[in-house]
Amino acid sequence: MYNFLKKELAYGAKNYNPIQVCINRGKGIYLTDINSKRYMDFISGYSAVNQGHCHPRLVKVMQEQSKQLTLTSRALYNNILGDFMEKTCKTFGYNKMLPMNTGVEGGETAIKMARKWGYEQKGVEATKAVNLFCYNNFWGRTLAACSSSSDPLCYKNFGPYVSGFQLIEYDNLEILENMFKTNKNIVSFMLEPIQGEAGIIIPSENYIKGVRHLCNKYNVLMIADEVQTGLGRTGKMLACDYYSVKPDILILGKALSGGMLPVSAVLSDNVIMDVITPGTHGSTFGGNPLASAIGMEAIDIILDENLVENSFVQGEYFRKNIRNIKSPIIKEVRGKGLLNAIEFIDTNVTGEFLKNLTENGILAKSTHDTVVRMSPPLIINNDEIDKALDIIKLSLIL
Repeated sequence: MYNFLKKELAYGAKNYNPIQVCINRGKGIYLTDINSKRYMDFISGYSAVNQGHCHPRLVKVMQEQSKQLTLTSRALYNNILGDFMEKTCKTFGYNKMLPMNTGVEGGETAIKMARKWGYEQKGVEATKAVNLFCYNNFWGRTLAACSSSSDPLCYKNFGPYVSGFQLIEYDNLEILENMFKTNKNIVSFMLEPIQGEAGIIIPSENYIKGVRHLCNKYNVLMIADEVQTGLGRTGKMLACDYYSVKPDILILGKALSGGMLPVSAVLSDNVIMDVITPGTHGSTFGGNPLASAIGMEAIDIILDENLVENSFVQGEYFRKNIRNIKSPIIKEVRGKGLLNAIEFIDTNVTGEFLKNLTENGILAKSTHDTVVRMSPPLIINNDEIDKALDIIKLSLIL
């Protein structure tokens, strides 16, 4: 393993601190390292492989489409993209879809759309538009994403920052309404229905519905970042579905390709999407035929294999059994579906638990020092959950 790591350290930028394992194969919920040790994957590419690693249907579609056509750019029509657009629009209930590649590109796209809508439809004075975000949000590491972040790592030697961004407390409708009342230039409020990188922070039961109500009342676009929470991860097709809320702009990514390649999408209805005109936004690879074919299959797998329902059932079972452990080092267990967090009492025990977990055959990562995300592929079955629970219990012996 040392030689593989040595090359990454010698030739790669040091922008990550990976777990000290080197993976060379993935199948279903499992990853195998170069020493043939097999692990249960409870990272899932940060929810990019909801369908499991190297799902045979996705592999087949990738192989077949790659022999026919992979890229035209949007300078030309292709015979696959329209079907992909129709599939996403009908699945999620929108008029239009704008294809991109990564989740952070989806976020940038949504912000641009909201600003243009604000100037052309809401009547905001030129250059005065404000995009509103929540503290502890995470949607990427581009300059715009850093400019809308409250993470201190985003604010040392990266300025100047994108203007027109403001942050408010998550899960606080009173503060949100006060912002809307006092600033008529707010064009959008972008939020995660469940904050992922912040530690799987689930808002109050009335919060998402309240956001929808206030956005309607003050003519502000509600942007839902469902890059991580969408596509069955939380036990619903979208996390917003728990509250019967339809955002004005929906951002999807990660599992939209099942981990095969970068695919993202921004969905909205005509009155918003139509502000985007030729030359105002685009991507060389966004909407390429290979991504479109894989994206359609990725959605079909989630629907055909009842992965949304499985996520809900297995997630309920998982949390119930973790809570029953009653370990003195566990502070809280929370989550929805198979997006779960175990929060520990301090950083030291978190590190020891993760070390034990890796040695015992589960791969997981911490966030915010004391929170361990537990997010396996949505294909996981009850026997595998039971196996994982045994490993977790063993790993809690520090």
